[in-house]
Amino acid sequence: MNLSLDGVRVLELARYQAGPRGGMIMSDLGAEVIKIERLGGEETRKNPPIVRGQSVYFSVYNRGKKSLCLDMRQERGKAIFADLVSRSDMVLENFRPGVMQAMGFAYEQLRALKQDIILVSVSGFGQYGPYIDRPAFDPLGQAMSGLMALTGQPVGRPVGTASSVVDRYTALHATIGALAALRHRDRTGEGQLVDVCLLDSALTMVEIPMSYYLATGEEGGEGGRPPYRAKDGWVVIAATGRDMVGRLMALVSGDAAPADAGPINSAAGAGDERRKRLDAWCADRTVDQIVALLLDAGVPVAPVRTIPEATRDPHLWAREMLVKMPDPVAGEMYLPGATVKMSRTPGKPGPVPTPGQHTDELLTQLLGYDGAMLAELRAAKVIG
Repeated sequence: MNLSLDGVRVLELARYQAGPRGGMIMSDLGAEVIKIERLGGEETRKNPPIVRGQSVYFSVYNRGKKSLCLDMRQERGKAIFADLVSRSDMVLENFRPGVMQAMGFAYEQLRALKQDIILVSVSGFGQYGPYIDRPAFDPLGQAMSGLMALTGQPVGRPVGTASSVVDRYTALHATIGALAALRHRDRTGEGQLVDVCLLDSALTMVEIPMSYYLATGEEGGEGGRPPYRAKDGWVVIAATGRDMVGRLMALVSGDAAPADAGPINSAAGAGDERRKRLDAWCADRTVDQIVALLLDAGVPVAPVRTIPEATRDPHLWAREMLVKMPDPVAGEMYLPGATVKMSRTPGKPGPVPTPGQHTDELLTQLLGYDGAMLAELRAAKVIG
């Protein structure tokens, strides 16, 4: 089966989420993603949660890749990486700015090895700017962008999300940048540096409130989305347009919506009587009753589910958003399916590699090493 990125080779020097998830997406689309790990495997192979000895954290973001264990602190390890660069299309890294240069593999140094190489650099604050030297993880992006102050409500106590949404956004931006750079290279023969970071990605999630504040000096512009309590749970109602609000309020109280009907205020007591009436209406009904009535009226509505409830949704399985595959450590695992559905070149999620599983294969096939050379490198602890 032909895939969209067949023939594209990516060297991944990335850990945790934002970098590796970008590599995972490209692997799904057909790229050969070679994960360069330290001897014994990268540290996130031990990150919880653990299922039957296997890290779910590592597995989710690194399935479908090839693992090559290489000590890049040694000159011979660096030489091997340089040879791999000359046979690759892209390097994906998420070190702190300056680390690649210290290793001898900044963009201009990579370009000297292969003129059209693409370097995708994922960092906390980007390759330039006042915060370039700061370390960063997902919660810092949420905090510094203003997103944490808006989560769940327009203004109030800051709430961080349970999942690393900024990491995931950044991975998408890294993938988009990588694909755009490949397109440019195909047209011109030129590689380039792609610079994406957590804070930039977090700022894309607060674009409307920021633009509104700079124009008016006031906070607002995009309200929170608190759910409504039902008899047996919670629902989210997203009646945003005038017609939707009219149908919703007609169902709730029999009143026609006024001509200037706008969105219902996000919090009861904020001056919107319609919100209070809707709160009372939902409190008298079950989640299933509310969902059925509003869907029949053409009003967007959804139950607020727990993770166990979400995993039982038939739509998830119909879309193959979770797939069961064999695992060399746990026996089998449920891992994310391909998010991008393509009619002619569908994605193909692959299994989780063991540390260094593909080291001999890659060095033999790509660099022409023989058994004696591999044994020598392994004895010198350059490869694993």
